[in-house]
Amino acid sequence: MSDFVDVLITVPFPEEQLERLRQVSPRLRIMQYDVNHADEILPDAWRRAEILYAGKILPTPEQAPNLRWLQFHLVAIDFALDSELLKKQDLAVTTLSGVAAPQVGEYVIMMLLGLGHGMPEIFALNAKANWPRDRWERFKPSELRGSTVGLVGYGSINREVARLLHAFGVTVLAAKRDVLHPEDSNYIPAGLGDPQGDYFTRLYPYQTLNAMLKQCDFVVVAVPLTPESQNLIGARELKAMKSSAFLINLGRAGVVNEQALLEALQEKHLAGAALDVFSEEPLPEDSPFWKLPNVIISPHVAGISSHYMEQSATFFIENLQRYLENTALLNRFDRERGY
Repeated sequence: MSDFVDVLITVPFPEEQLERLRQVSPRLRIMQYDVNHADEILPDAWRRAEILYAGKILPTPEQAPNLRWLQFHLVAIDFALDSELLKKQDLAVTTLSGVAAPQVGEYVIMMLLGLGHGMPEIFALNAKANWPRDRWERFKPSELRGSTVGLVGYGSINREVARLLHAFGVTVLAAKRDVLHPEDSNYIPAGLGDPQGDYFTRLYPYQTLNAMLKQCDFVVVAVPLTPESQNLIGARELKAMKSSAFLINLGRAGVVNEQALLEALQEKHLAGAALDVFSEEPLPEDSPFWKLPNVIISPHVAGISSHYMEQSATFFIENLQRYLENTALLNRFDRERGY
């Protein structure tokens, strides 16, 4: 490793956060380009870069011959899986997994409570200035306390959800790809999440997912999109759920089969859903999901936070220190798993 390390950043970090990055080491030479296309970055900057912090703007391997580490400003990088850059076996690739867990965890709790307490219908009544006479019967809640919540995927987001649910007296069931390793060594802000796997009652492999789903009053889907997880929740899985159950989907579009979900909601096989991701975004105005009275739709905003750039810089600083010390980077992308 040379005396200096050139770091190329292609997202608009505020100056305050850039200064935090510079303070990591005098060896770092930070270059920032706030651009929309790769060709707006000077060829010399691509050539010099040893570390690249990027959103969706990526160079070709030939443009960045000295690149050793690519840190994405994103959690989900399925859009880049076919890029030539990610095929370089000697390139370390890391994601922002865990950085948005605090705000997404709050989003999930909000949706669990909102669905269980009939907020979609309450808001519809508000718009009509309608105070229903049968409110005592109509708004009997599906209370969170004492319920069973199933977490499909047990990464940083659902581990934080499990931690938050602990205070509600909820039975937490979880499903993950590898049940032999309930612990998680990826990044999570200090004091949050469930790094050792302490907050669930039982852990299920995806092969026995239906056995978990049939027990749940609420199901939260937070799974990366891979060939293995495509249509992980389809008609068969939805039919396994209780008709009184609610589904929250904030993973990637494609994990939940949208047509099967639409039919389950229309036929009242499910009590309701909160949906933050769709296969087509923005969701078209003529989508039948808009007309469902038992659905909360949000425009892919679960991970938004006014502190996001600060949170991202905090994580990047941790990984920069690890890189300079030649120790293992957090959130390493696994090419075989696809996340």
